[in-house]
This record gives sequence, structure tokens and C-alpha cells, in this order.
Amino acid sequence: MKFIQDLREGAAVKDIYLCKQKTNATTKNGKEYINVILQDKTGTVDAKIWEPNSFGINDFEAHDYVYIAGEVTSFNGALQVNIKQLRVAGEGEFIAMDYFPVSSKDIGEMFDELLKFIDSVENRDLKALLNAFFREDEEFVKAFKANSAAKTVHHGFIGGLLEHTLSVTKLCEYYSKAYPVLKRDLLITAAICHDIGKVREFAPFPDNDYTDEGNLLGHIVMGSEMITEKIAKIDGFSPVLARELKHCILAHHGKLEYGSPKMPSIAEAVALNFADDTDAKLQMFTEIKNKTFDTEWLGFNKFLDTNIRMTKGE
Repeated sequence: MKFIQDLREGAAVKDIYLCKQKTNATTKNGKEYINVILQDKTGTVDAKIWEPNSFGINDFEAHDYVYIAGEVTSFNGALQVNIKQLRVAGEGEFIAMDYFPVSSKDIGEMFDELLKFIDSVENRDLKALLNAFFREDEEFVKAFKANSAAKTVHHGFIGGLLEHTLSVTKLCEYYSKAYPVLKRDLLITAAICHDIGKVREFAPFPDNDYTDEGNLLGHIVMGSEMITEKIAKIDGFSPVLARELKHCILAHHGKLEYGSPKMPSIAEAVALNFADDTDAKLQMFTEIKNKTFDTEWLGFNKFLDTNIRMTKGE
């Protein structure tokens, strides 16, 4: 199998991929075509069917496994597949797990590392809360290990939520040592819990798309609600600490226009916002670099709000 990470501009491609997304579109000249996102375990690639009614293009839908024949091209520094032929693959032609993107890091090892951070928390209330999620709630743990951290922007793969959470927690650990004003236990707990709402915001693979609850409420609000639910079952949980922790969750996107219901008002919320933003943006560059070849300037990126460029040299 030719994995997506191994595709190169100019190469012919004849293989089976998961159709993650299919969208009918029209050019400025009124010509119909089809936008397709192809996926395997190494990532995704945009594809186009410029002649959707031509011979060799059979009916298919999103989430079908499709055999495609085409050519790899480049657009704005990113690879794209020009599909000439397509049919739905039959049973026995593919192995399903080859088509789900997964973290390059060991999920079990990452989770064990996260548990060590939980064990390092000294505050009774916060440790009880963390254990309620990450040791006592088996359904939550299963979803947390399997879910992505985003649909497409960053960490959009199995284990992505865990990988992102661990990275944010490590950054917050550094902040807590560098800036004594920060309450370490509160910050580490906020880091570990900041995106727990994503287990409800995103459906599991192969969908990895927003649920109704995710679209209506979003992971920030849902995360705060989940914390409230767990705290209600912990006798004597400090109401002040509960408010501070939930504020960190509600403010972790930093600005109202970025989806946070509140702006950061305490030092720990500021630190969490910086850690979350740092990991998300640097992961974006990592994933863009992995899909880009022989190009320096890559064009305007709407999430980074700038024209981006890969660093020269070794």
C-alpha cells in the first residue's frame, strides 16, 4: 500500500483509501467537480475529481473505502491528488485499521506519563477529581485515549487528545517551576482537564466530526459541566478551588472571539492559555511540514493568520 505520507508530486497513485469527506462544488466558470479528502493512518490529502461524470468514476459516499487512480499534484505548497478513476472497494481488499490516523507516540506510555503527573498533585480535592476521571471512569478513559484533539487543525488523529494534553501539561510543569506565582497543583489539574469536553464534542473515528452536543455547546462549556458533575460526588470539595479550576477551563482559549466564555483572570488561566496555544500552533507547523515538500513559502494560513514559511537549512 502507498501511504499518504509517502506520496510525492508527479507520482501516479493506484490504491485504496478511506474517503473521509466528499463535497460537490462548482468552479467560477460554472463547471461541477467533487472535493474529496482521502485518509489513511498516516494522514489526509485533498483530492479533486474534475470530471465527475466521466467513465471510470463510480458512485461513492463519505466513509466508503475507495480504489482510486490518479496523479499527485501540488497546490499552494500542499499535495493534492487529481483523481481519474474511482470505485468503491470490496470486502477483503483492505484492512480497516490501515486507514485511521494514529499518534506516532505510544498511547499506553503517554497515558502512564499522564498518571504520574496526577500522582504528583498534592491537593486532596484536585487529586480526587483527577482520579475520578482518569482512574475510576473507564468509559471516559477509553474515549480520552482514542479521541482526537481536533477535526483537522492539530492532533486530528487517534491518541491526539492524549498527546496534546500531555504536551500542555509538560509546558505547564515548566511554567510552575519558572514562575512561583503559579499554584502548581491547580495549573497541572487545569492542564490535564482543559480539553476533557472533547470526548463529547467529537464522535470517534471514522467520523471524527462534531456531535450535536459539540456543535451546540462546545468542549469548553462541556468540560466545565463534566468537572461540576464529578465535584458534586467528592465530599468537602473546596468551592473556591472549584471556581478557580472551572475558570481556567472556561478561559483557556484566551479570548472571547476564540470561543472562551471568559477572559483569563488568574495567573494559572493565563499560563494554561499560553501552553495550549503554543502546543496547538507548533503542532500545526509540524503537520504542515510533514505534508510539504521542496517549498519554503506555503501561503496564508487562516488559523495562524499569516503567510507561513518553513525554516531554511538543517
